[in-house]
Amino acid sequence: MRKQLYLAATVIPAAAFPIAARRRKGSMKTLLGGLAVISLLCAGAHAATVNTTLTINGSGTSTAGSISATGTASFTGGLTGTGTFSSSFALASALGGSVPISLTVTAGSTTGTLTGTFSASLTLLAEVFIGSPSASGPGTIAITSGTGGFAGTTGSFNVTAAGTGAGTTSSGAGTFTLIGPGTLNIGGGTTGPAAPTVTKVLNNYSRIPNGFPNYGVAPGALFIVQGTGLADPNAVAVLQSSAAPGIPTTLNGASISVTVGGTTVHPGIYYACGDIGCPKPDVPASQVAAVLPANTPTGTGTITMSYNGTPSATFPIQVVPAALGLATYNGLASATNPTTGALYTYTNSIKPGDIIVLWGSGLGAISADSDTVFSTTPHAAAGTLQIYIGGIAANVLYAGDSGYPGVNQIDVTVPTSVSTGCNVSLVAVSGSGSNLVTSNPTAVAISATGGVCSDPAFGTNGTTTTTLSGQTTVKTGSLFLLHSVSPGTTAGTTQTNDLAEAGFQNTTGASYTSSGSQASLGSCAVSETVTGSTSTVTTVGLNPGTVSVSGPAGSQTLATLPGGISPGIFFADLPTGFIPASGGVFTFTGTGGPDVGSFSSTLTFPNPLLTWTNQSAGAAISRSVGVTVNWTGGAAGSYVVIGGSSANSTSGISGSFSCFAPVAALTFTVPNFILLNLPAGTGSLDLENTTAWQSFTATGIDHGYSFGATFTSINSTYN
Repeated sequence: MRKQLYLAATVIPAAAFPIAARRRKGSMKTLLGGLAVISLLCAGAHAATVNTTLTINGSGTSTAGSISATGTASFTGGLTGTGTFSSSFALASALGGSVPISLTVTAGSTTGTLTGTFSASLTLLAEVFIGSPSASGPGTIAITSGTGGFAGTTGSFNVTAAGTGAGTTSSGAGTFTLIGPGTLNIGGGTTGPAAPTVTKVLNNYSRIPNGFPNYGVAPGALFIVQGTGLADPNAVAVLQSSAAPGIPTTLNGASISVTVGGTTVHPGIYYACGDIGCPKPDVPASQVAAVLPANTPTGTGTITMSYNGTPSATFPIQVVPAALGLATYNGLASATNPTTGALYTYTNSIKPGDIIVLWGSGLGAISADSDTVFSTTPHAAAGTLQIYIGGIAANVLYAGDSGYPGVNQIDVTVPTSVSTGCNVSLVAVSGSGSNLVTSNPTAVAISATGGVCSDPAFGTNGTTTTTLSGQTTVKTGSLFLLHSVSPGTTAGTTQTNDLAEAGFQNTTGASYTSSGSQASLGSCAVSETVTGSTSTVTTVGLNPGTVSVSGPAGSQTLATLPGGISPGIFFADLPTGFIPASGGVFTFTGTGGPDVGSFSSTLTFPNPLLTWTNQSAGAAISRSVGVTVNWTGGAAGSYVVIGGSSANSTSGISGSFSCFAPVAALTFTVPNFILLNLPAGTGSLDLENTTAWQSFTATGIDHGYSFGATFTSINSTYN
């Protein structure tokens, strides 16, 4: 899903940003003000006190009045960790209702021991551990001290104790569970990892993975280092001030060395949070945000993280002259009004011809400004920069420092001829000739009159998008009918398939909007993927009852995928001719089920179906030039999707793009600044004619839509 405005890898509140605007040297040069400060911080950054749930599963034995218990212990929530539990005591010593406990826990790279007491009635203590056939009741756990990485830690938990025993309190055995919420006041710790481990080095805004053609960190850029043991494990993300004397080069025990071409530099650090203190789940372990000094040479180098003087193994870093990362927020580029500082959104759209301010990092070295101290007279970057909005070159008024070290500002005039929509593509291109480097592709919302944006081709608008993107859980229904022509199993042949698909799912943990999947007409979206990458998004299938589709050639019932694959997805491989060359009207119906009510939705296939007239042009594609696709036919008022993908099997990276155009255009050129996001390799080029999206409603879902498409795919090589 679409990235949020991350600087510390967490979502910041959609508050009004107090940006003080001023004009300087004839440009709309808005200082970053509150936006820079707020975006650098983690919203709701964790304090030293964390809320977490403790679960203990164990077994106990009793011999001659002495009880010994062991088992497993785990924390979930504000602290995530696993370990072991133990307790040994004489029953007589427990007359006061408390027994000692000890937990040895590993959380991230931090390991330590927590000791304290479990308090409950004496009868419950005995019965839960080894006594009666079954017992349960309330209790409390007090953490009174810790050692190792948890030295100085205290806490308390309200637990429910439940156990099943055998025998008597003088001789027997039993199993038990202690579970309940509480808090831990985490101390400073005395031990940590033997050495930090670095796993990623990324531009703070673009987050483009290593291996892609537009990967790299520019001198003067704000970047992040992720790994384990990078800083004090309990340190939280606290933004350091760039007022004199500036951001420090050592923070919470963390320091950085970058070596390129024999030159070593030490970046200033904005924040350094540890394996426990970093906000979860956005940061898996620890993270440091820093500014690469402007005097860092370009080329392949190494980065070393040190914690309290103990260095990590060296990790590769690619330093490039310029590689701009654009900040995004709630699915759109972070674009602000140069006078008021107001953030443009799906319901506060940009008008064609407006001047907007973009934020990001990576324009390249600006040696006249400090890498650690706020500059009251920031300077422009020297390199070449072009901004494309909806595929049209925009006039860049200013591109350079914002005043805050590492944070760039770009003032740009939106072309008056740009198409409107809720996801109009925006891409920045640095360099020239064969050295072009694209930013992370993003989007802006544009409307002729401002206010709420609209994408009528997709049956949506800014109000709907804002409502759904504000939900942490979104229930959707989709109905899809496809006529596909793709390469056959034998070279030079093709195969034709008709299929129907329905999807009803409850998605949790992601924004509804996504720059990697949808763009307005005239625009493109890009997705970049690394093999083995993971997501915090979870999807649960919904049951809509029986789903069927009918058309000129009859009716077919959709079935679930075999083996429980993709719950909530229903599929039918339609017989030849179900979607005739002359098109027709098709209706999806659902009887309703436990999760979704009954529904009906109708769509119309065009007559004639669309024909791709220059397929041979896509066999070999030069990414630095672009590729033009031509077609005839298709339904009046519909649109086409030009898509493609390429993969590099050696590096394990792959990329894909989707461009959207009205069918009446009969041609579309996928520009080089889109294709340059993809790796060189083999893949495909596709042309799809999609009917206008139809909305449908049913109880149990937030949004439903249906559409049909004809799809033609060819094998392609991306050079």
